[in-house]
Amino acid sequence: MECIYFYKSNIGYFKIVIVDDYIINLHKVTTKEQNHGTSKILTKVIKELDEYFKGERQNFTIPYKLKGTPFQMKVWNALSKIPYGQTRSYKDIAENINCTKGYRAVGLANNKNPIAIIIPCHRVIGINGKLIGYRGGLETKEALLELEQKFSNK
Repeated sequence: MECIYFYKSNIGYFKIVIVDDYIINLHKVTTKEQNHGTSKILTKVIKELDEYFKGERQNFTIPYKLKGTPFQMKVWNALSKIPYGQTRSYKDIAENINCTKGYRAVGLANNKNPIAIIIPCHRVIGINGKLIGYRGGLETKEALLELEQKFSNK
């Protein structure tokens, strides 16, 4: 069974898609649509997102399922290991997955991450320290990084 829920955060709406009690998609949207369906884990998802946006949660325990190419899965796994409040460059991620010259491919895989925030693709920046490329918009990426910086030293 599919559940679609529009979560309102302090930086806008996020669309949550849950199938068979696993989150399969979470991304920023510009408009809220109608919620539909139900899931045993929806309350937990909302609770953990609320805690994240209040600076009370740094790691998620929400069950999720990812679908992607083997390369994308490697990238997403590497993203999930970036500590809260820290950033890595696309080049860092490429080197981490033993694909030294594959930083552009890392960027493409990063952009296809289906579960924003939980798989923290917003923590990946350009080698020069600049914010580049974010599916939810650079203002969202900046807001998420600022939120984590604010609470990472607590």
